[in-house]
Amino acid sequence: MNINKMWYVYILLCNQETFYVGITPDIVNRFRQHKLGRSFFTKKFSDLRLVYCERYETKNDAVLREKQIKGWSRAKKQILVDGKLGINNCTEFAEALLVRENLL
Repeated sequence: MNINKMWYVYILLCNQETFYVGITPDIVNRFRQHKLGRSFFTKKFSDLRLVYCERYETKNDAVLREKQIKGWSRAKKQILVDGKLGINNCTEFAEALLVRENLL
């Protein structure tokens, strides 16, 4: 697995109430964009936290997983975030990248 060619499906918790699900090939830059208000949906929130992340080798796999998660209820997303449904969890890895860049 080459981490430089990976795609990430991630979940942000916005203002401790709303989940945002997205994909990106660069989790650090994408999170920075969210924090700087450069994302249409998340720019209205002041508190953004990365709460879940998975990685995939292809964009297509990431898109399919993103669509699946977006179709879930908030409760089911919370179960995923709580670690009870994850199949490819790399949240700690992504958090370490964000800490290294002083984004957390």
